[in-house]
Amino acid sequence: MSDKEPTYNEAQIAERLRELPGWYYEDGWIRRVYKTDGWPTTLMLVNAIGYCSEAAYHHPDLAVTWGRLVVKLSTHSAGGITDKDFALARRIEEVALWRPAEGGALTGTPEKFVRGGDPR
Repeated sequence: MSDKEPTYNEAQIAERLRELPGWYYEDGWIRRVYKTDGWPTTLMLVNAIGYCSEAAYHHPDLAVTWGRLVVKLSTHSAGGITDKDFALARRIEEVALWRPAEGGALTGTPEKFVRGGDPR
């Protein structure tokens, strides 16, 4: 039988979440709400998160609506929040909010796309 991964207490979680603006802790999960410009963008974001999560062998709970996606992370096998959750949250944040560099070869979409900050 393998040892469970160490979990963080609420104070430690709050400290770690300072590095992840827009993420918050509630009911045993670290969570993030992303607002999008509509259904196609929401579906693209779901697929991007699904790809990253599957590659990391760590799977979030997702609540999907027309222009909104709620991501919830917890390590079920450890019974709480672990380093896996914070690592995947950082990757999701990078993917969801990535935009081409100003003046680069890629110009980027003029649409609102996925909005950063704390959209709760």
